[in-house]
Amino acid sequence: MISKEKKTAIINEYATKPGDTGSPEVQIAVLTERIKELTEHMKQNPKDFHSNRGLLKMVGQRRGLLDYLKRKDIERYRAIIAKLGIRK
Repeated sequence: MISKEKKTAIINEYATKPGDTGSPEVQIAVLTERIKELTEHMKQNPKDFHSNRGLLKMVGQRRGLLDYLKRKDIERYRAIIAKLGIRK
Protein backbone atom coordinates (compact mmCIF):
# COMPACT_ATOMS: atom_id res chain seq x y z
CA MET A 1 0.00 0.00 0.00
CA ILE A 2 1.57 3.27 -1.07
CA SER A 3 1.17 6.33 1.12
CA LYS A 4 -1.06 9.22 0.13
CA GLU A 5 1.92 11.58 -0.10
CA LYS A 6 3.84 9.22 -2.36
CA LYS A 7 0.83 8.72 -4.62
CA THR A 8 0.26 12.49 -4.85
CA ALA A 9 3.92 13.00 -5.79
CA ILE A 10 3.66 10.37 -8.54
CA ILE A 11 0.45 11.95 -9.88
CA ASN A 12 2.05 15.41 -9.95
CA GLU A 13 5.14 14.08 -11.71
CA TYR A 14 3.34 12.21 -14.50
CA ALA A 15 0.26 14.42 -14.97
CA THR A 16 -0.18 15.86 -18.46
CA LYS A 17 -2.09 18.88 -17.07
CA PRO A 18 -2.98 20.18 -13.59
CA GLY A 19 -5.48 17.96 -11.80
CA ASP A 20 -4.88 15.05 -14.16
CA THR A 21 -5.33 11.69 -12.43
CA GLY A 22 -6.87 9.59 -15.19
CA SER A 23 -4.40 9.74 -18.05
CA PRO A 24 -2.72 6.45 -18.94
CA GLU A 25 0.69 7.79 -17.90
CA VAL A 26 -0.50 8.55 -14.36
CA GLN A 27 -2.32 5.24 -14.02
CA ILE A 28 0.70 3.29 -15.28
CA ALA A 29 3.05 5.13 -12.90
CA VAL A 30 0.82 4.49 -9.86
CA LEU A 31 0.40 0.82 -10.79
CA THR A 32 4.15 0.46 -11.26
CA GLU A 33 4.80 1.78 -7.76
CA ARG A 34 2.19 -0.55 -6.27
CA ILE A 35 3.69 -3.48 -8.20
CA LYS A 36 7.18 -2.67 -6.89
CA GLU A 37 5.99 -2.60 -3.27
CA LEU A 38 3.96 -5.79 -3.64
CA THR A 39 6.90 -7.53 -5.30
CA GLU A 40 8.99 -6.81 -2.20
CA HIS A 41 6.20 -8.22 -0.02
CA MET A 42 6.10 -11.37 -2.15
CA LYS A 43 9.85 -11.88 -1.77
CA GLN A 44 9.38 -12.02 2.01
CA ASN A 45 6.10 -13.96 1.92
CA PRO A 46 6.24 -16.42 -0.99
CA LYS A 47 3.18 -18.40 0.17
CA ASP A 48 0.86 -15.39 0.23
CA PHE A 49 -1.26 -16.56 -2.69
CA HIS A 50 -3.97 -13.93 -2.29
CA SER A 51 -1.46 -11.09 -2.65
CA ASN A 52 0.17 -12.92 -5.55
CA ARG A 53 -3.16 -12.95 -7.40
CA GLY A 54 -3.56 -9.22 -6.78
CA LEU A 55 -0.04 -8.66 -8.09
CA LEU A 56 -0.78 -10.58 -11.28
CA LYS A 57 -4.01 -8.62 -11.78
CA MET A 58 -2.14 -5.33 -11.42
CA VAL A 59 0.52 -6.43 -13.91
CA GLY A 60 -2.22 -7.37 -16.37
CA GLN A 61 -3.99 -4.05 -15.86
CA ARG A 62 -0.75 -2.15 -16.46
CA ARG A 63 -0.09 -4.25 -19.56
CA GLY A 64 -3.53 -3.31 -20.91
CA LEU A 65 -2.92 0.39 -20.29
CA LEU A 66 0.47 0.15 -22.00
CA ASP A 67 -1.09 -1.60 -25.01
CA TYR A 68 -3.75 1.12 -25.21
CA LEU A 69 -1.14 3.86 -25.08
CA LYS A 70 0.95 2.08 -27.71
CA ARG A 71 -2.05 1.98 -30.06
CA LYS A 72 -3.02 5.62 -29.49
CA ASP A 73 0.35 7.41 -29.28
CA ILE A 74 3.61 5.50 -29.73
CA GLU A 75 5.76 8.43 -28.62
CA ARG A 76 3.99 8.76 -25.27
CA TYR A 77 4.32 4.99 -24.87
CA ARG A 78 8.06 5.10 -25.50
CA ALA A 79 8.47 8.05 -23.14
CA ILE A 80 6.64 6.36 -20.24
CA ILE A 81 8.48 3.04 -20.52
CA ALA A 82 11.80 4.86 -20.69
CA LYS A 83 10.96 7.05 -17.70
CA LEU A 84 9.72 4.16 -15.55
CA GLY A 85 12.30 1.66 -16.76
CA ILE A 86 9.77 -1.15 -17.08
CA ARG A 87 11.18 -2.48 -20.34
CA LYS A 88 14.57 -3.88 -21.06
